[in-house]
Amino acid sequence: MTATTSLHAAPPRAGVAPRPAARRRPARASAPAPDLLDTLLADSRLLLSLQGEASSPLIAARLTQGLRQLLGGGDSPALAAWFEHLAADFNPDPGAVLASAQAYARDPGAATLLPLTQLAEPPRQELFRRLNRAPGGTATLIALRRALLQRLPRQPGLAMVEADLLHLLSSWFNPGFLEMRQVSWDSPAQLLEQIIRHEAVHAIDGWDDLRRRLQPDRRCFAFFHPQLPDEPLIFVEVALVPEMANAIAPLIDKRSAPLPPEAFKVAVFYSISNCQPGLRGVSLGNFLIKRVAERLQAEFPQLRRFCTLSPIPGFMAWLQRADAQGVPPGLKGAGARRAAADLAALQAQLGAPASWPAALVPPGADDAACEAQTEVQARLRRLAAHYLKTVSPTPGGDPVARFHLDNGARLERLNVAADLSPKGLRQSAGLMVNYLYDLARIDHGHARFTQGQVVASPAVTALLR
Repeated sequence: MTATTSLHAAPPRAGVAPRPAARRRPARASAPAPDLLDTLLADSRLLLSLQGEASSPLIAARLTQGLRQLLGGGDSPALAAWFEHLAADFNPDPGAVLASAQAYARDPGAATLLPLTQLAEPPRQELFRRLNRAPGGTATLIALRRALLQRLPRQPGLAMVEADLLHLLSSWFNPGFLEMRQVSWDSPAQLLEQIIRHEAVHAIDGWDDLRRRLQPDRRCFAFFHPQLPDEPLIFVEVALVPEMANAIAPLIDKRSAPLPPEAFKVAVFYSISNCQPGLRGVSLGNFLIKRVAERLQAEFPQLRRFCTLSPIPGFMAWLQRADAQGVPPGLKGAGARRAAADLAALQAQLGAPASWPAALVPPGADDAACEAQTEVQARLRRLAAHYLKTVSPTPGGDPVARFHLDNGARLERLNVAADLSPKGLRQSAGLMVNYLYDLARIDHGHARFTQGQVVASPAVTALLR
């Protein structure tokens, strides 16, 4: 059971009688009671005022239960009001902070710095800490942040509440506290169902498909937290193959025969999926990939390479944002001119980018069709090289590229006609990328990326000339 679904099963708050079953309606079964918001605020202030430990667990449990009830009511006015109170009523005292800051400025040292740091911390951070100690408190706070992230575009004033939650969750979900487990066909059915449900890159087509992905030449690993022992936080799927893969279909073909261990030369990370939207922005995936690579290398010393086969989900959208001169955003100089020429040629042959998925098919037997398709693929590969090499270091860069390059991976190879699924054609024009994880060079790659540079193979760099 995920944190999201558990919210709807929360019992009513102590002292509040549940509605008679006959009055329940599906659309409003979990709507909060009229006085729930006032009760939550009163309990929050009471919990923060308690100095001892005797009553704190009881109040924290009651508050957690009330928050579950509030979150179970969906995107309601009461939930919006709760977030507004968190942002407005649980801030530091400006006067006290100013006085403490002036004292520190006059006499810098531990005696003045410690009070300043304590006074500058928003009281809601301590409120979240105390809630986290209650049974189910961690899952409730993750669900609270998920709802907060959904509201943030409409309520930008909640940014500090979001920053406080992200700060705390990043500490509580530090990879040092997490357990990595291999998911196998013998894992509990509840866990296997969650893997099917949360797979976000290449949908799992039922139990037969999942079973093939868990065969000896396919592996799945997940991170778990002690407070959520039965719920995966994030998982990665790996294919153990003889060579670097250039297309996704063979890796997820549920009818394919498993390979023997002596054929394992390359580990291909072909899918990574987050299971908890409320942990968005908490660094988990990079640590999971590196830990899995170390485990596989210890199990199979003959493994020579660790790489990904990754989509480019922002590629087509980037092409469609080209300016009046046909230059996609983020390019300048000779690179912009070359990209504009390739884009113009593709539009002349295939039409507007929105119509490309229907035209991007594997080369046919006809020589003329094959030659035309080869030219299309060459232009697509060059445009993708511009996008990944030049635009990735910018805030508007491809999210998958930014993830792997920031982890220290190298932009190794661009593969055309690698994902011919409707989603792959619509988002990536059928292209996929191999990012190479050289465990001895990932710190170098990460450092370069933080400086706005992408480490790429000579083959990819040559596409930009």
